[in-house]
Amino acid sequence: MDCRTVIYVVLLVSLRVAKALPRISQDTEEKTSIGQRFSQLQENNFKAIALILFAQYVPGGTFGRAAAMAEGVTALARRCAEAASDSPDCLKPLDKIFLDTICQEENLSRSADCCAKKDPERNDCFLSLKNSSQGFSSPLERPDAEAACRNHSQHGQPLTAYFIYEVSRRHPFLYAPTILSVALRYEEMMENCCGSAEGPSHHVEECFRRQAPKVVKPVREDALRQEHTCGILKKYGERTLKALKLAQISQKFPKADFDTVHKLVVAVAEMHEHCCRGATLDCMRDREEILRYVCTSQHVLSSRVQQCCAKPLLQRSECILNAENDDKPAGLSPHVREFIEDKGICERFAQEKDMHLARFLYEYSRRHPEFSAQMLLRIGKGYEDLLRECCRPGAPSGCRSRGEEELRKHISETENVMRTSCDIYKEKGDYYFQNELLVSFTKKMPQLTSAELIKFTKEMTTIGSKCCQLGQDKLLPCAEEHLDLVLGEICRRHVADPVNPGVCRCCSSSYAFRRPCIGKLEMDESYVPLALTPGLFAFHGDLCTLEEEKLQHRKQEMLITLLKYKPQISPEQLGSVTAAFTAMRERCCREANPETCFLKEGPELIKRSEKMLSA
Repeated sequence: MDCRTVIYVVLLVSLRVAKALPRISQDTEEKTSIGQRFSQLQENNFKAIALILFAQYVPGGTFGRAAAMAEGVTALARRCAEAASDSPDCLKPLDKIFLDTICQEENLSRSADCCAKKDPERNDCFLSLKNSSQGFSSPLERPDAEAACRNHSQHGQPLTAYFIYEVSRRHPFLYAPTILSVALRYEEMMENCCGSAEGPSHHVEECFRRQAPKVVKPVREDALRQEHTCGILKKYGERTLKALKLAQISQKFPKADFDTVHKLVVAVAEMHEHCCRGATLDCMRDREEILRYVCTSQHVLSSRVQQCCAKPLLQRSECILNAENDDKPAGLSPHVREFIEDKGICERFAQEKDMHLARFLYEYSRRHPEFSAQMLLRIGKGYEDLLRECCRPGAPSGCRSRGEEELRKHISETENVMRTSCDIYKEKGDYYFQNELLVSFTKKMPQLTSAELIKFTKEMTTIGSKCCQLGQDKLLPCAEEHLDLVLGEICRRHVADPVNPGVCRCCSSSYAFRRPCIGKLEMDESYVPLALTPGLFAFHGDLCTLEEEKLQHRKQEMLITLLKYKPQISPEQLGSVTAAFTAMRERCCREANPETCFLKEGPELIKRSEKMLSA
């Protein structure tokens, strides 16, 4: 059975499989034995999932050790399936079998302390190893074309297994079916690119260059989304994550009643808790149960998921995530005035607290698919603050009536920020829009490296190209929800290596208000500017020969250095320095020996600029 068949069989059976996966901590759950699991999956499928689990659970291990453990567990599963054995080994829960297998290995990196513990402490210990191993591996890179094709022709399926191992160990929290999906794309790339390996090598290289992003990009995107969600859960807690999911699910399924949506929210939050802990088996089971519920409840959720539910399971989750929001119920009022005007609101809030706030967020979200989930959370927080102030003893009688005006003001401010950003993007284009962002973010966060600033602002520029072409009804969800991913990266960078007090405040105080908070940051007053040293600004002849993309990157690095040297530079001063640099470059690049020209003109430019900036 080849890799493609392996993966498709996994897709077909994993619904039943995931539902049956047992957990050590819940002995009351119905358990599926390893023999039954083997029969459901068939041998190659079982072995592929085992390889993923061992690669993820044993940080710093080797492919040979992980493959050998996968073989051993598969052999046990085969024996149990063939003999329908009642032996103790065949009746153990699956996760216990996997951990026992790890602990039987000698000299396995960092496992001894965990293996000395009893379950469930042993399982928790291995999960902590997964947490500490994040980021220890270099990212996946495009393989050398000729060597990869040679290995593919000689080894075939073992090479795909090695790819699965490499992805799994680099991403110890990545969902196992996602890894299998990526492996399928990898196998397709190898077949497409290496099928004509007899041809010129540059054709093979070009094929890899064109198709490798289809393999690597989904891994990075899925890993980023998962890390982002886990970051929200860790930093802001379960209540914030549930509120976010409530807004998103209410927008996706506006015809579903509150109880149905609330049930999904609780299930999704529990799934993320398991996934973010690294509990792979629980994560898989939870995710498939949610998909099964959605696909068997289309009549109460949405007809828009019908096509998604007809797809293989692995494609189903992504399809539902990207499906258009269902149409709002006919006759649904755009307002929720009853949450402000009803006389019994304060009593209801006092009795129900979070459940009352959840009902408000549900009702408002299902009415407004044109708002981002983050904006809906800000509206929900504004409503909560309004009730806390207006329901206290002695509050003025008309206190709650100001809520609608404050809501209109916040909506208008948010729409204006996004509209203004898009106007600038459309006027300036990618490169100059990114430069505008570089000026802003270098002043806000001068402690970030040039590479980090260029990376983050490049991602924000990509958001502009993706979202600014959309209509007003799609702009906010697209822009703010993608921007939220980038801000999450910045905040995780801050946790790893603190940036400055302003970033700390914005990343720590409120998830919903993180974007407006960072947007309002100004120049970091605590930053000590760079000193003017002889090598701070260096101009060389390669400024005349670099390809345009590399030249733009070099100029952006110089722009960042200038801003770190003179954080208080005004737009007019920056324009003058930029114009002077452009004139010098054009003049020197016309010379027969540009390097000599730059050596002479460069120091003069620095002197003139320093004089102007000091004026």
